[in-house]
Amino acid sequence: DQPRSRGLGDVYKRQVIDAAVELTGAKYDAGNKDDDVRFRVVADHARTGMMIILDGVTPSNEGRGYILRRLLRRIIRSARLLGATGPVMETLMNTIMDTMTPSFPEIADNRERILRVAVAEEKAFSKTLEAGTSRFDEAASAVSASGAKVLPGAQAFELHDTYGFPIDLTVEMAREAGLDVDMDAFNAAMQEQRERAKADNKAKKHRNVDESLYREWVDANPTEFVGYDQLTHDAKVIGLVRGGEKVGEVAQGDEVEVILDVTPMYAESGGQMADRGRLLMGDTILNVNDVQRVGKKLWLHKATVQNGGLDLGSTVTAEVDEAWRHGARQAHSATHLIHAAIRQVLGPTAVQAGSLNKPGYLRFDFNYTDQLTDAQLEEIATITNQAVDADFAVNTIETSLDHAKEMGAMALFGESYGDTVRVVEIGGPFSIELCGGTHVEHASQIGPVAVLGESSVGSGARRIEAYSGMDSFKFLSKEAALASGLAAELKAPTEELPDRIAQLTERLRAAEKEIENLHRQQLLASTANLADEAQTLGVHRVVAKQLPEGITTGDLRTIANDLRGKLQAEDAVIVLLSQVDGKVSLAAAATPQAVQSGVKAGDLVKLIGQYVDGKGGGKPDLAQGTGANPAGIEDALRAVRESLA
Repeated sequence: DQPRSRGLGDVYKRQVIDAAVELTGAKYDAGNKDDDVRFRVVADHARTGMMIILDGVTPSNEGRGYILRRLLRRIIRSARLLGATGPVMETLMNTIMDTMTPSFPEIADNRERILRVAVAEEKAFSKTLEAGTSRFDEAASAVSASGAKVLPGAQAFELHDTYGFPIDLTVEMAREAGLDVDMDAFNAAMQEQRERAKADNKAKKHRNVDESLYREWVDANPTEFVGYDQLTHDAKVIGLVRGGEKVGEVAQGDEVEVILDVTPMYAESGGQMADRGRLLMGDTILNVNDVQRVGKKLWLHKATVQNGGLDLGSTVTAEVDEAWRHGARQAHSATHLIHAAIRQVLGPTAVQAGSLNKPGYLRFDFNYTDQLTDAQLEEIATITNQAVDADFAVNTIETSLDHAKEMGAMALFGESYGDTVRVVEIGGPFSIELCGGTHVEHASQIGPVAVLGESSVGSGARRIEAYSGMDSFKFLSKEAALASGLAAELKAPTEELPDRIAQLTERLRAAEKEIENLHRQQLLASTANLADEAQTLGVHRVVAKQLPEGITTGDLRTIANDLRGKLQAEDAVIVLLSQVDGKVSLAAAATPQAVQSGVKAGDLVKLIGQYVDGKGGGKPDLAQGTGANPAGIEDALRAVRESLA
């Protein structure tokens, strides 16, 4: 009779289970089958999750990232159900990496990143658990109070859809509360959501055009792209599509998709926006404003007929807008430099997760969990511009996929590649990537690169934005002019501006705080005698009054709170209103004795709202609100007095 852990198959799981025992206080293989399953979930998922992160994946809501997110969250959930009250991911990941590094040496180089990704997901999910658990407790209490035994499916779906609460966790918690979950209603809500999502996705695909329309061209007449070397080329019109239908001719003013047998125009791909250009034939001019690919074989030139007309079978001259192409090439090559710089600064695991390049501008998404520091951002910008200044040669090589990988070329996860691939090399080993885009010949042609900043674009992903070429120059010139103007205004050297502005900001904050204190003192002084105006209504001492125009809701709250303090020893209620810019501000307060006798400030605010078209709320002792109808103030005060009397 071997211990059950031996049946798990390897020592990795046993050591993770031992770590989970320490973290949770629960016992493994002690007769509790549910707990044993949870321990095995922790062990299996920790190992699998670690390997997926090692492979470069980060948690997300789609693809492999979604699978990873589910794995990590199930680890956290299982640990919580076993009794863990604090963080567990760091210990579990360290344990599995310690045991597996001898077999997988690459873990050592990625250890910090693996921990960062796993711990960040735990922190994010902990917030989800906290919010979802609170909402579940409210829903479960309401169901139990009503005498029912089933949590409605709509509430289970709300927990899933709004709070990210897994349904199996909802079922588990409901069982612990002595409740069942209406799974039929939950599944119906889920199905309805899926149908909506499918309809939305269908509407977004290719502007609702059926791609089968282009099948004959994709199969028989693939477009030849010659735009790497040529910006002008004669081509035959092999297809015309207008309004989702094949046509034989188009006329002036028509919006049309033109299919050519050969083209110099780059179709949108790999983050690079499509070329702009023209199709010319005698007096006929078509302005091409977008180029898309169908089935990776067929170029669709989306154009407007500016002048003349065009027939199927005609021969046209396709011209790329040179200025547009130049700017796009600059931005795309700058993206490669920034990618290389990011990897130098943040490490080899900060790989591309998406990009957009258009003339003069680029954005670059990459896998990384932490916000970049100013120093890191500055270093990335410096390395990028040093590469521009070094005037690295830009070489393109067509080779086999295997040879490209041997060269060290980076491929993007999620992209499919054929047997022959295009490698773009900038500065030898500085940057080597698989890429089908258009690029400059030398790095100096990119011009200056101005990094604008970085931001988060989801769990485990960051985004850098930048200008290139003349757009970068214009941006930097404006920044320099702004700095020069500020320096002149503040009579300080440019390099001292940050310190001088920080000093002024601190002085401004201090002045604003002093003004706020003076305003509060004046306000309270002007209303100091209001407590003397309290009148007896029923068992309460009441101050119900409209104050002079212009007193905001926040100020009314301050006055009401002050009056409540002055009348603390009595059963006292304060209701104050004022007119501000044609609207109503209001606040209500009640002393502890008044609250004990049944008064609720929030209810008084709601009562007033009925007369001034307002809304608001708060606690029983202090509440506030606003209204849209000042004409109802007198009636509102009368209703308050009658209610309290």
